[in-house]
Amino acid sequence: MNVILFLRRAAGTRRVDVPAPLAIGALSLVLLVLLGGAFYAGLSLGARSGAVFAADSPAEMRRIVAQQKAELETLRQRVQQRIDSIAARVGQVNAHVLRLDAVGKRLVQMADLDTREFDFSIPPASGGPETPGVAPAAPDINIMLDGLESRLVLRDAQMGALENLIMQRELRAQILPDGRPVKRGFISSYYGDRQDPLTGHGAFHTGVDFAGNINDPVVSVGAGIVTFAGEQPGYGAVVEVTHGDGYVTRYGHNARIVVKQGDTVQRGQTLALMGSSGRSTGPHVHFEVLRAGRPVNPLTYIGG
Repeated sequence: MNVILFLRRAAGTRRVDVPAPLAIGALSLVLLVLLGGAFYAGLSLGARSGAVFAADSPAEMRRIVAQQKAELETLRQRVQQRIDSIAARVGQVNAHVLRLDAVGKRLVQMADLDTREFDFSIPPASGGPETPGVAPAAPDINIMLDGLESRLVLRDAQMGALENLIMQRELRAQILPDGRPVKRGFISSYYGDRQDPLTGHGAFHTGVDFAGNINDPVVSVGAGIVTFAGEQPGYGAVVEVTHGDGYVTRYGHNARIVVKQGDTVQRGQTLALMGSSGRSTGPHVHFEVLRAGRPVNPLTYIGG
């Protein structure tokens, strides 16, 4: 077989003699390579077409839809859990608010404030002109609740401390001797230097005498504990009440004692019935106020 070669550099052509069997083999090899490439390309195209077809098939579509539904359900459950968590925290905040309202109302009553000014059943009044501004960004709910809970806990503690202070003030007002030891009667002898009613000699009177009638009620001038109830020389049937803060009150010359040692008494509660026991010239009650163990003028506490 003759093969003619065309050369650029050398003008003209060159003729090459190739044996027929070799030329046929080379040609066959080239054809095989071309056929193989075409077959491979056909396989690739068929695989892609099959994938597209499979993706578009009803079974595959149902699988994809089912997967998306499962993902949506998972997302819905997560959102619901978040909503439940926020609802629980809002409930806790409401409980704190109710607690503060209750404490506030009690403080208003204890402090004798104007309930119209401190009405915890309605929100405080507020307002103002509308002004243009940049719209606020959506806040993070958890951060808002954290801050609100912290402020409410702090306010709760502060109001609790204020409540304790007011209660202590009220307790002190209750235990501090204040008032007269009788419901009716008059002062027949004052505190200080005087003539002894039995001897006529000069003497120091450590209390104030209230004259009255036999069996008139003798009452406590403050809350406290009965620390003595019985007979003492000179005092006759006597009752002593310890009020705290160093105060003790003493009620002498009674006809009969109606409380016993260890009893807790309130202001105005009957301790005994008026009499003339002990060193006495007639029905009356000898009333003493002791501060840190020493007698002080009872007029400071009875107001006259």
